[in-house]
Amino acid sequence: MDSKRKRIRTAIDVCCVVLLVLIAWELASSDVFGVLPEKMFPPPAQVFFQMVHDAAKIGVGIASSLSIVFQGFVLGGLCALAVGLLLGFNARTSACTEKVVSFLAAIPPVVYIPYGIALLPTFRSCSVMVIFLATFWPVLTGTLAGVKSLDKRAIDSARVMNTGTASMLLRVVLPGALPLIFNGFNIGLTLSFILLTSAEMIGGNTGMGFYVKYYSDFGDYTRILVGIIVIGVVITIISTLFAALQKRLTRWS
Repeated sequence: MDSKRKRIRTAIDVCCVVLLVLIAWELASSDVFGVLPEKMFPPPAQVFFQMVHDAAKIGVGIASSLSIVFQGFVLGGLCALAVGLLLGFNARTSACTEKVVSFLAAIPPVVYIPYGIALLPTFRSCSVMVIFLATFWPVLTGTLAGVKSLDKRAIDSARVMNTGTASMLLRVVLPGALPLIFNGFNIGLTLSFILLTSAEMIGGNTGMGFYVKYYSDFGDYTRILVGIIVIGVVITIISTLFAALQKRLTRWS
């Protein structure tokens, strides 16, 4: 009951903050105060009506962006999880790969774009590759760190019970490493949206990043704000859902 009441209170607080921001925005862009130039910062009502008018176009852009993020994020996360569990469970391979992974994880995924453009047939496949790399290295780092932080007594107890390697990895190692694994997933998710939006603004022909870039070329600041707000809302919703999943799967911790 207390948890439900707390969520309701938090939702009310968020709505109040959003309302205050909208009021301040309206006043700052009005003729009375004129703090913000109206051309660059049109009033909220104008932005809202433009958002409704472009709803179909925005929906297509969101679907395109999310499908690319989903493909790269899921592929990168699953591959990193499998590799991290296998390498991290073995003390020798864990020690020798930790430094190599740290080096490779420090390289921004965008530097691989020239190779993606040269080797892959479409912008979409290149974007999926970048998202894959943006997710793979943080999740691999988190998985290795999570496996390394496990209580050795739990593993020794499982071995005494003649637990097989597969069962050991899935039932003992993976659950124990989940908190740090999710840290890697969170980093990968944030990087994925940043890199995809940037890529769409540079060379895309669809997606919300392209939407913002296309109308910025015409100086249409109403649609620019629409794009910025939509991107922020979508990322917030995805992050909230992912945080709920993380809380559910790691509630034991």
